[in-house]
Amino acid sequence: MIEKPEKTETIQVNAAADTAVEQAYNQRSNRIVAISCVSFFVAMIGMAYAAVPLYQMFCQVTGYGGTTQRVEQMSDTILDQTVKVRFDANVSGGLPWDFKPVQREVTVRIGETTIINYEAKNISDRPTAGRATFNVSPDLTGSYFNKVQCFCFTDTTLAAGETMEMPVMFFVDPDIVKEKDLKGLTTITLSYTFFPLDKEPANAAVQPVTSQKKAELAAPIKPQG
Repeated sequence: MIEKPEKTETIQVNAAADTAVEQAYNQRSNRIVAISCVSFFVAMIGMAYAAVPLYQMFCQVTGYGGTTQRVEQMSDTILDQTVKVRFDANVSGGLPWDFKPVQREVTVRIGETTIINYEAKNISDRPTAGRATFNVSPDLTGSYFNKVQCFCFTDTTLAAGETMEMPVMFFVDPDIVKEKDLKGLTTITLSYTFFPLDKEPANAAVQPVTSQKKAELAAPIKPQG
């Protein structure tokens, strides 16, 4: 009869110890969950910032979406075959610029390095800044359209009323003639779009040429004068 209180006290002590262990375990689990959530949030922010440059790198390496290639040297092989390259210019996001190619099109030998110019004019009464993105059409030609020099992805500021010529040096890789899906290709369209620096979209590098724009580019060129 005297042992019962001792057993009751022992049970109470054990229960208290179990409760303390359970509380400590729950606190540890909560800390792990909190740390995991914070780490996930930080990782998502990092991925968001990295997504655009990584996507642009992927496009430039693969030619995906008509993204052209950047090279440091000119082609050492020039074929007798020719291709027509047409030039398209667009301004988006309310940027007050008049932007156009100086030449509407050129016919070049495949592998031949060519220089053409675009022209941009700030038609507002204040300095404005823009950045150009680009692509080529058909998309598959992006892997073979090599630019040695261009103004793409470069911040450009024009004073009020200022006009600037923007050169593009390029060549079409001779390996394009080996591409079965491009047999019979006669025309490549190089398209640039200028965006205000504070409004450039994340996927601007692969903006497609719209059906309406393709129809305009396919229209016969009217003689000057």
